[in-house]
Amino acid sequence: MNTLYITGAGVSAASGIPTFRGEDGYWTIGSKNYTPMEMATRAMYQNAPKEFLAWYYHRFATYRNHGPNDVHHWLSDKNLITQNIDGLDGKAGNKNYIAIHGRLDQMTLFHEQGEPVTPLATPWESVDESRLQESLFELFNIQNQTPVLNHSFKPFVLLFDEYYTELYRITQAQQRMLNADKIVFMGTSFSVNITQMAIEIARNYDIPVEVVDPEPAHILHANVTYKKMNALDYIQSN
Repeated sequence: MNTLYITGAGVSAASGIPTFRGEDGYWTIGSKNYTPMEMATRAMYQNAPKEFLAWYYHRFATYRNHGPNDVHHWLSDKNLITQNIDGLDGKAGNKNYIAIHGRLDQMTLFHEQGEPVTPLATPWESVDESRLQESLFELFNIQNQTPVLNHSFKPFVLLFDEYYTELYRITQAQQRMLNADKIVFMGTSFSVNITQMAIEIARNYDIPVEVVDPEPAHILHANVTYKKMNALDYIQSN
């Protein structure tokens, strides 16, 4: 059977990486609290790069040395699309997973969406936390407080006001959904477009779905099995 696994933040929680929408996701600028959906935007990167990069560094890059857990290892030989940018599936040995929202260990040229660019390794080890803003601006090649198209760099992450392009292997992801005999969602809140896309394909092509989550979201599809458990319990029962 060709089972496609689509994973979210719940899978990496056991590796010590907080889920995105918890209290840890918020960021304060001045007296205003920004939600992740407000902070993780292209507009924020362009207009407030100091705050955006500091948030991104503290929220994600500080977890860059965390290791995969048993679920990542179990998924290492599976057909996999992950919403997570932590790269733990690659560390666990999955050679062909799709990181549909980008990767923490990479960056790209700051470009108009849709233009072909090649991801580059992000040298996070060069960041000096004692002079964090200057160090991050140097890393992402930002002068005069503003990132410049086709000159500065941008974290390789799909932001809330951006859309899926071939940089994120969207066509390959859709093809995997269409080819699947079953789609298993693990640790996702179904609040991003890729999960909605997968559910729509499952409905249109009558592909059975499993939802693995201690508190699974109810989805509109006639052929759904809910597994009210965390991902670790699921893999131990399979």
